[in-house]
Amino acid sequence: MIRSSVFAAAALLLAGPALAGPDDFKSGPAIPAFGNVANVPDAERLSKDAVFKIAFDTSVPAESGKVNRTLESAARFLNMHEAVGIPASNIKLAVVVHGGASADLVAGEGNANAPLIAALLKHRVRIILCGQTAAYRDIKKADLVPGVEMALSAMTAHAQLQQTGYTLNPF
Repeated sequence: MIRSSVFAAAALLLAGPALAGPDDFKSGPAIPAFGNVANVPDAERLSKDAVFKIAFDTSVPAESGKVNRTLESAARFLNMHEAVGIPASNIKLAVVVHGGASADLVAGEGNANAPLIAALLKHRVRIILCGQTAAYRDIKKADLVPGVEMALSAMTAHAQLQQTGYTLNPF
């Protein structure tokens, strides 16, 4: 009896208030249709002079009819940082795509990613397809959503981005 009371008390002490639930995520200022964000009042304040140069990497395709999670994460990154006052000019993002995720960049009706890609490109986000994947999957540049770049390889794209100060987002 005492043991179960101790466990119950410990559970109550360890259970803290939830910071945010699904209903707390709202559209952001940069790309309102994608990448919802939550306000985090307890987060350390960022300098308004902060500069971000971030590369995302994805090989995982979106589920049919849905947007690619990594592309949406890039929109979320823009939204959350602009929401806390980081100027858009201080945020430079790139998404390097290879493997099965290459299908998410192919133009055509029914590509749920096309509106998101267009919005990201409008915000100067570079979307870069691995040329080795493109060759393997017989994808030509003309097949891609307009504005998507093609590199020699994903490895090459990441190396070039790192040489210009981009860091890899580790998710």
